[in-house]
Amino acid sequence: MRILVVEDQKDLNEIIVRKLTNEHYKVDSCFNGDEALAFLSCAEYDGVILDIMLPGTTGIGVLKNMRGSGDKTPVLLLTALGTVEDRVAGLDAGADDYLVKPFDFDELMARVRAMIRRGGERASSIITCGDLILDSSSRRVERDGIEISLTAKEFDILEYLMQNEGRVLSRDKLSNHIWNYDYDGGSNVIDVYVYHLRRKIDDGFDQKKIITVKGAGYMVK
Repeated sequence: MRILVVEDQKDLNEIIVRKLTNEHYKVDSCFNGDEALAFLSCAEYDGVILDIMLPGTTGIGVLKNMRGSGDKTPVLLLTALGTVEDRVAGLDAGADDYLVKPFDFDELMARVRAMIRRGGERASSIITCGDLILDSSSRRVERDGIEISLTAKEFDILEYLMQNEGRVLSRDKLSNHIWNYDYDGGSNVIDVYVYHLRRKIDDGFDQKKIITVKGAGYMVK
């Protein structure tokens, strides 16, 4: 799961990013609404944590831009404005949830989990592709009943591929989803990870799960 954090208070931004990272989310962060729009135009997210009172484009402005362009990514609004009118304005603009500052970080994490579940990305932590089974909750993978040990990044790449079973994902798309927005490791890094992942997943099996689509990227089928 990849989250965008948009919060202009630097200390609070850093704490939220650290909490999410500790929960195994991939996190990008920025400090104003114009930066948020740039991030959203370049990457796909599973959820956005969005402060309302931002420099430049306001949080409500960012949210209206998202919904106006057809972006249905779940959004959790953060704000010091706690009146009923403020909450209604945020929800009417298309927010999925609303949390008033100051807040408890455990509650924030619970709301993020609930927001992503409501987003409908995955009703269960279990993803299956024939005899290949991945459990995102326990971070366990098995094929034909045999558990497969993966590194953290191998697991993340396989999870993203399986979430998009049958779709070709480019190297750039994989890289942008797995690493932070400012990562610049080169697309060949994906090739290296997929090479090792394929050896662990497909060696010894007649049916290959990880498919290379020449000139386009990779897919699971």
